[in-house]
Amino acid sequence: MDRLRALPSVDRLATAVARAELAERRAELLAGARDDVDLVARARERLRPSLRRVLNATGVIVHTNLGRAPLAEAAQAAVARAARGYSNLELDLAGGERVARHEHVEVLLRELTGAEAAAVVNNCAAAVLLAVSALAGPGRDVVVSRGQLIEIGGGFRMPEVVAQAGARLVEVGTTNRTRIGDYEAALGADTGAILRAHPSNFRTVGFVEEVEIEALCALGVPVIDDVGSGVLTDDLAVLADEPPVRRSVGAGAAVVAFSGDKLLGGPQAGILVGAEEAIAACRRHPLARAVRIDKLSLAALEATLALHRDPELARRELPVLAMLAVEDAELRERAERLAAATGGAVVDAHGRVGGGALPLLELRGPVVALDAGPAGAGALAAALRGGDPVVVGRIERDRVVLDPRTLARDELDAAAAAVIAARG
Repeated sequence: MDRLRALPSVDRLATAVARAELAERRAELLAGARDDVDLVARARERLRPSLRRVLNATGVIVHTNLGRAPLAEAAQAAVARAARGYSNLELDLAGGERVARHEHVEVLLRELTGAEAAAVVNNCAAAVLLAVSALAGPGRDVVVSRGQLIEIGGGFRMPEVVAQAGARLVEVGTTNRTRIGDYEAALGADTGAILRAHPSNFRTVGFVEEVEIEALCALGVPVIDDVGSGVLTDDLAVLADEPPVRRSVGAGAAVVAFSGDKLLGGPQAGILVGAEEAIAACRRHPLARAVRIDKLSLAALEATLALHRDPELARRELPVLAMLAVEDAELRERAERLAAATGGAVVDAHGRVGGGALPLLELRGPVVALDAGPAGAGALAAALRGGDPVVVGRIERDRVVLDPRTLARDELDAAAAAVIAARG
């Protein structure tokens, strides 16, 4: 009741919004505006939060623009608990001493990956930068295959990461073929580490050759292995082409880096697992504080990792894995239900994993194609993005396509209502 009473009155809230809207309109008129605007509609839009829930009907499971992996219910609850008040983020409850926040997930990560130690930062780009800085750093060489000098979304390039760490980049091999002898010839007294980067968002096919992680680790130089998507589920056939974290750890990589919000199915996080000495060096580095993870993401990550202890439970409870493993009959039922409610047609198409994972994999299944009418598919898609709830689909052959793979069963009615409202 106290929190309800603390809400601002309608008059106070309306007055604040009206003042801001009128001030903005006055400035527009003084600048020469001649258009007619609906100030009430603009005021209503100003009251809307900028970050809003979206119903993902694109068929892209790990959609970066839509926040990547949706959280499991257990992770959502963990975030709510951590946000409710204070927490023991860096406090040992038994001894009363300050501890590292990594400890809340380190035991789980060691158990799930077989690593000696683990640390967590705010994203995988930060994890790679931290590992290169801690293991190589200024004045040392970092050896990278030319075929792995990749760029990921947002212009994040491996050569720039090495440069930012102050290390010297040593390129070996060619774009399509790198052999163990190329690495051996590049190693010397100044070598700090070998950096191996999984080409997550593309594939090189044809006349290609690369060195496996086991052979790299046998060279006697610390290996930093960026495996990208964070595959802990070894028995899901659809993920066979993504490098499993356990393999790199077992091969002896000094640091294995991967994301929390891709195929792991958790929040944004950069996870480092590997040898005790290497992980300790990462923790000690001054950059570690600048890229540390926040308490809400840490709470969600702990809950997500706990689900991975039971592979069957993980496939049921983690939305990303559930979407990958969903049965064709279930997809067909969802599609037919959505088509009946919207007047759309069920057709066959394919979705994507997204998030830079498995770029060649097509997730075939039924989708609902909506006739956009005279205004065209672009107008209908825009109306769906402007609705409440927001629905984001994709456009194919001038029709708006809604993919039930990325729409949960309990989101179908809301999506259908949004389509009806968008059509007027």
